[in-house]
Amino acid sequence: MAEKVVSCDVLVDEAKAAFRKEFGEEPTTAVMAPGRVNLIGEHTDYNDGFVMPMALPLVTVIVGKKIAGNESVVVTTTASANGSNKATIKMPDRNSKDKSVPREGPNWIMYMKGVVANYKGASPPAFKAVVHTSVPIGGGLSSSAALEVATYVFLDELTGPNSVTLNEKALACQQAEHEYAGMPCGIMDQFISLMGKKDHALLIDCRSLDSTLIPLTDPNVVVLVTNSNVKHELTGSEYPTRKKQCQEAAAILKKASLRDAKIEDVDYLKSKNADEEVVKRARHVITEIKRTAEAAEALKQMDYKKLMIESHQSLRDDYNVSCPDVDSLVELALEVEGVLGSRITGGGFGGCTVTLVYAHAVDKVIDNIKKKYKGKATFYVCKPSEGARKVCEYKTK
Repeated sequence: MAEKVVSCDVLVDEAKAAFRKEFGEEPTTAVMAPGRVNLIGEHTDYNDGFVMPMALPLVTVIVGKKIAGNESVVVTTTASANGSNKATIKMPDRNSKDKSVPREGPNWIMYMKGVVANYKGASPPAFKAVVHTSVPIGGGLSSSAALEVATYVFLDELTGPNSVTLNEKALACQQAEHEYAGMPCGIMDQFISLMGKKDHALLIDCRSLDSTLIPLTDPNVVVLVTNSNVKHELTGSEYPTRKKQCQEAAAILKKASLRDAKIEDVDYLKSKNADEEVVKRARHVITEIKRTAEAAEALKQMDYKKLMIESHQSLRDDYNVSCPDVDSLVELALEVEGVLGSRITGGGFGGCTVTLVYAHAVDKVIDNIKKKYKGKATFYVCKPSEGARKVCEYKTK
């Protein structure tokens, strides 16, 4: 059976209980931001291409309140690798132009510190907060962006109304990840976490930053997210290396980015004796951008299987970001009649697959994987959900 997705309200109640236990008082504000699954368009966002994610019902919530002084205190309920579930943030001086925040503490707090340093509104006050999440960590469902965006929305609630656009907020969260987590990610994860809508995927043009809602309203179709439980860590060398290889390909082609390249350019790279890996990376990005644009139309007819299979094969063979465990999950899903498509999703090197499947067949897919998959997979049956928002406001006692 699939995992039961814990509702946002339950997560908030659990976070409130953790806040009371830690601080002995009630929080005044609660916000949420979702993780995401990318239906198609992988490793195209930092190449100015197209992506098509949807927001998940798996979310990160932050509850907290303002406090005096210039030091914030944050507790996470998620077990930290180094055992440090509590951290502080020295808030920027409101009277100084220097908005930097010291880069110290456990890895998880770096995402929040980066958002504080890149916040676009008025200088935020110090706060107490508890972070609580249902987004799997290291599963390729963008737990990092959910934390960044939840932090931004939380700061908005503490500082009050402002005129900062959603695009600007997403870009600030992206910059936070670049500067404080050392991850040169594209813009997709932050955009969908902020802008997701119920019953819709979001086609994002990562060059213009324009986005288009794509209906995913067929009640007979669900999205099955399958976690291989093979953890990935994208702050290593793999992701930056692939980004550099794409930039190298674009430079050889004299293009601003691979968004401007065509499939014929792959042969040109070969003629210039480009490194074989550079050629393969470029071929994936060029074909994946085309697939994603086609998928926005194909989704309307649910004619998706060919594109998702091609996407997975390209990520496996040309971008080399899959692994045997994930390949097995895709193959096992595709064995079942009623599956409309399946592929690896997220940064890769483990993590999750995304499968579009008729609702009547989803249990068969899960059963088939449970019988034949060598590892221990976790399953989430999802529909497209809402983006980040304030959950509720509590009166201070």
